Amino acid sequence: MQTISKVWLFCVLLFVSSYATANANLTIEITRGSDQALPIGIVPFAGGDNLPEDVAQIIQDDLERSGFFAPLERSAMFDRPSQADDVEFGTWRSLDVRYLVVGRAQQTNSGYQIQFELMDISGQRRMIGETVTANVNDLRGAAHYISDQIFEEITDIRGAFSTKIAYVTAQGLGDNMQFGLYVADADGRNSQQVLTSDQPIMSPAWSPDGRKLAYVSFETERPAIYIQDVSTGQRIQATSFEGINGAPTWSPDGRKIAMSLSKDGQPEIYILDIGNRSVERITQNSSIDTEPTWAPDGRSLLFTSDRSGGPQIYEYSLGSGEAKRVTFTGNYNARARFSPDGEQIFLIHRSNRGYQVARQERDGGRLVVISETTRDESPSVAPNGTMVIFATQQGSNGVLSAVSADGRSSFRLPAAQGDVRDPAWSPFFN
Repeated sequence: MQTISKVWLFCVLLFVSSYATANANLTIEITRGSDQALPIGIVPFAGGDNLPEDVAQIIQDDLERSGFFAPLERSAMFDRPSQADDVEFGTWRSLDVRYLVVGRAQQTNSGYQIQFELMDISGQRRMIGETVTANVNDLRGAAHYISDQIFEEITDIRGAFSTKIAYVTAQGLGDNMQFGLYVADADGRNSQQVLTSDQPIMSPAWSPDGRKLAYVSFETERPAIYIQDVSTGQRIQATSFEGINGAPTWSPDGRKIAMSLSKDGQPEIYILDIGNRSVERITQNSSIDTEPTWAPDGRSLLFTSDRSGGPQIYEYSLGSGEAKRVTFTGNYNARARFSPDGEQIFLIHRSNRGYQVARQERDGGRLVVISETTRDESPSVAPNGTMVIFATQQGSNGVLSAVSADGRSSFRLPAAQGDVRDPAWSPFFN
């Protein structure tokens, strides 16, 4: 029991100390651009001045943040066509633009109508075009949808601009701290608070259908894992065992949740069957095992363990019951997450500069640091595998940042006021 108490006390102190900082209120800031980004022009949409949101600017921001595109500044546009027939290809070639987006927007009785067209300047052709309708409150959603269509048409990768992120904030100091669980658009805008508490909240995780969040709350005498419907706010308490109840993560089929529990001694990996509430212990070790995450095929789990003397990533096969070590670079590797195709893992690696986001092939190979910040934690991968969102420090403030999977571009995201931690990127919404 003495060992359990020490582990528990360490976890609580680590969590609370990470929140003891001042408030932050950010705008989107590109911190590093890719030198391989494709030049593109997004012309301000005709009629856009009459809309409450600048749809073309939202599209431009989406594409620039992806790291795949380098948008032309509006001040450099001496021609502003609004439809394909008006595009002078030679004009845009002289500006070194490879792709061009033009469009028109107007208000209707029921909301807004937006028409866009994507042009291939070098091929002198129209690639795609569509008319999108949006209600009064979803202009940004319509813009993200258009960004998704443009991104996929050019890259053959499904766009993730219409997805969501969840994160935790804290405000105040000591006994006056307030914690919040937020859901926002993938660009950090339109944040909505889905839970508030005077006790810590941590480790939000999306269900595969994007309808629910599992998270840890300290609102009772012991930490407990809750499952909450994002749209209705209804929730259930999934676990409340003695000791640690932490790090929930959903199985790909949404029927189970892996987690770390210390109810039988040291923290170990367990799997909860949501339907019948049965709990199965997965790891049997005298070390600390935590931070599980499912492989996309549901056949194995990655987790963090100190069984080799320091935190390293291991993969547990649900078929054979064997766990093998995956990371060998350095003496600290933790909080691993799979890429959507299961071929790579993203994790927090302690380098000689600090704690940074890194990438490694699942089956081994060289570990590559991809972030430039040095106090990073909680990486979460976009459902298309192109970006990784994580929490880091800006001065004394916890903020949200993202980096492209190849490490060539990065940016900071806006978030609700407070010290920000534990971001989680949603799945695609079908």
